[in-house]
Amino acid sequence: MDFRKVQFFLAAVRCGSLTEAAAELGVSQPALSKAIKALERSLGVPLIERGRFGVVATPFGEALRYHGQVVEAEFRHAAGEIESLKGAQKGHVIVGCGPTEATRLLPLALSAMQQRRPEVRVTVLYGLNESLMPWVKHGDIDFALSSVPTRSQDPDLQHETLFTESAVVVSRADHPLARMRQIAPALLAQQQWVLPRQRELERQAFDDFFRSHGINPPAAQIETTSTVLMKSMVLQSDALTFIPRELIYWEEKARQLRALPVTGVQWVRPVGMTRRRQGALSPAGRFVMECVRGVAGQYF
Repeated sequence: MDFRKVQFFLAAVRCGSLTEAAAELGVSQPALSKAIKALERSLGVPLIERGRFGVVATPFGEALRYHGQVVEAEFRHAAGEIESLKGAQKGHVIVGCGPTEATRLLPLALSAMQQRRPEVRVTVLYGLNESLMPWVKHGDIDFALSSVPTRSQDPDLQHETLFTESAVVVSRADHPLARMRQIAPALLAQQQWVLPRQRELERQAFDDFFRSHGINPPAAQIETTSTVLMKSMVLQSDALTFIPRELIYWEEKARQLRALPVTGVQWVRPVGMTRRRQGALSPAGRFVMECVRGVAGQYF
């Protein structure tokens, strides 16, 4: 199997468009189509379906995509290893990152990396765990920086815990409740709320807090996966939210948002790095992970 043709196929599926994939690869669209058709003939199955909205992988294509992405990641790591053996201090690392980790942890780690090895190039893909874990498993990213399970649930993934964090009830700095020394659950239940979705762990902890006091959990007027939207709504209204404290680090410094004095809300999560259990990580990838560990130990 010609792996160059496999790379053409992977680009087409990733972009969802032959035109965009051809531009990304620097080849003509007819050349790209010809390569994919040749690959389909060699395997004896259709790999992509062309439609009004672009191209998608067939079930045969999905099987090739899964294994092809892993091989592609290994080629990327091998190239980094060879550069390292040649004495170069460069490489390309693809990191997945969650919203909390993008607030301080990763920026501080990348700053440390730039000071020590400015030739290392990093691409950061942003997402929640439901996206990040498949990206790690399929080789789309070298490692993910996000919440990690206390016990591994996927034999293909390897987790490393760096620290734990907690969540807080958040209001704008001049909210009427911000002047109180202690806020009763019954008063909180009367407020407007912008919250994570029902299935999120922090939302479950939020609901459990009210139930433990014999109070029905307040309904969220707005549910979202966007922490940016949560914070914006809280800044611009009387609404409250419940999110990891790290997410408001800079807004607390600027006295825009604050954590309200609410006791008894128990929510903690381990934060760490996840990578594929099988396969090598490039020297550049190992170096970026080392920078993350250093920052986590120093600041968190």
